[in-house]
Amino acid sequence: MNHKLILILWIMSFGKLFSQEINYNFPKLKSSINMPVRVPLSELMNIANSSVTGLIFSDDSRVDNNNDQLRIKVWKTNPIKITSGAKQNFLIEVPIKIWIEKGIGTLGVYTYQETTFETVMHFNTSINFNPNWTISTQTTSKGFKWVSKPILDYGQVKIPITPLVESKLRTEQQKFCATMDKELSSKLNFQEMVVSAWNLFSEPFLISEDFHTWLKISPTKISVTPLVFYKDALDFSIGVEIFSETLTGAKPKASALRTVAPAFSKAEVLPTNFLLQTTASIPYSEATRMAMEMFDEKEFDFRDSKHKVQIKDIKVYGKDGQVVLEATTEGAVNGVSIITGMPVYDTQKKKIVLRETHFKLRTQNILHKAASLLFKNKITRMIEEDYGIPTAELENYSRKSTEQAFNKDYYKGVKLSGRVTSLAPQKILVGVHGLTAIIDMQASVRLMLAGN
Repeated sequence: MNHKLILILWIMSFGKLFSQEINYNFPKLKSSINMPVRVPLSELMNIANSSVTGLIFSDDSRVDNNNDQLRIKVWKTNPIKITSGAKQNFLIEVPIKIWIEKGIGTLGVYTYQETTFETVMHFNTSINFNPNWTISTQTTSKGFKWVSKPILDYGQVKIPITPLVESKLRTEQQKFCATMDKELSSKLNFQEMVVSAWNLFSEPFLISEDFHTWLKISPTKISVTPLVFYKDALDFSIGVEIFSETLTGAKPKASALRTVAPAFSKAEVLPTNFLLQTTASIPYSEATRMAMEMFDEKEFDFRDSKHKVQIKDIKVYGKDGQVVLEATTEGAVNGVSIITGMPVYDTQKKKIVLRETHFKLRTQNILHKAASLLFKNKITRMIEEDYGIPTAELENYSRKSTEQAFNKDYYKGVKLSGRVTSLAPQKILVGVHGLTAIIDMQASVRLMLAGN
């Protein structure tokens, strides 16, 4: 069977046992999670077009406004268009059609003529966040551009009425500004999404089912970056400062849910590093198998090749916080060599190796005890240099299980996504049944929030 597969099977088989055996006080790590929010301009256009439909304005009285003998109707002819501006603003275009009937005459006798023409009204809207997670906008008129200018044709007489119509349009533009601000402010409310995102962290994350390892995230502070306008979207980021804590065993108790999003502070740039710790374990049976593969039947000499020693058996176990290798040898040294050492992670070799080793020989032969003084340096150096437990599969397994927890849809409109950017075993714990590696991870984790 493939050795990698064997290692994974052993890890999965003994994970529960190790998680119960190791009593390690994981530290709380301070880090942050970045939550990019994108509001497509198409959604803003949907808000605008649902708020302004069909007939925009109608004046059906000929005698109001000091008997102006004018009737007017204004329609939206095509969908409202919204584009991003140069700064924290966007531009609105409203294409309209205008029908006008105007009477000309004296002493109560009037001749009426009607005409239809088109124009495009232009607006500028600035936008800002409010502390309660709503959006405030300020829409101002930027005039209008005539598609065709209003002219009344009375046959021999053609009367331009642009100034008269423009006065009416300016009034309607002011009304439109108020409508847009009201609609956008009421419908661009991120309170619910932020509460959902915050409450996502109330439930601990299962980052390793095999090891019963849980990640508990406690948010402490929230920040928001300035709004950024792109060609087709409005972007900003929400940053949550957190404490991450790794726990093993039974599922930790969930945190209390929030009903209101906390107030935020402003931040120009948000950090993206998310820190956590997890575990991975190796049973001594697997460590022994690796040692047997390296040293079984291996013969080596010392004392100018005059003495030869062959390893016939080897086993690995833990004792008093150290790893013990027992090597049964034959030849110039016939007995059991006991090498103890501290397990550490070698970043260059990417292996768990032994350091600060000590040697002891168990034999009945006095002559062999004398020879062991020369043999000691040989075998301990060999163990320190050659023996090691590769951690590549452990790291891949931890990376995969963690990323699986970080790439899920937890709530409607809230998608957690992330990847592990770096990881390495930092501390090796010696248990009764095997070794447990405490793995430090850095991850890039994001919460994608769908815009309203």
